[in-house]
Amino acid sequence: MFELRFRRDSVLEWADRYSKYYDDSEVIAIGRDARTRGYLTAQQFRSMAKWKTPRSQSRCFKNSDEYVHAVTSNALAASEPRFKIEALRLLDGVDWPTASVILHFCDRGDWPIIDYRAFWTLKQDPPAGKYSFGLWEAYTDFTRDLARELAVDMRTLDRALWTYSKERQQ
Repeated sequence: MFELRFRRDSVLEWADRYSKYYDDSEVIAIGRDARTRGYLTAQQFRSMAKWKTPRSQSRCFKNSDEYVHAVTSNALAASEPRFKIEALRLLDGVDWPTASVILHFCDRGDWPIIDYRAFWTLKQDPPAGKYSFGLWEAYTDFTRDLARELAVDMRTLDRALWTYSKERQQ
């Protein structure tokens, strides 16, 4: 189903080029804090959502501090993958891509960020907003296996997938 467009031995080269487009240091720090505390604050949640898609900000502000705490603490504490991602989608302004960002940075597991650029780099058309748990699960399994095969962490792989698309996709 998925197939990598670039040579496997060039993953670090593509990942290293990511920083000329994006600074992810703030969301990395937020993720570390959330892993320690077990949940996101409302402000951290909004910062993370804005990093992924600024268009969602007005909807993200509809979530109270208490609701963000309840949803993120339950999602991050859960052991069931489907519950984790589906629970995060209960937050206003959050769909599959933003939920995947929260898991990617805040959860203790290795979770990929679902993104049209990553899909393109893996020779897949993005599902035009019609993500499903089955697709998420297949994508997660593939990227975890690929990261292990390439001996990189999920953040490095995500950066490489994104950057390759940014520089090569028309």
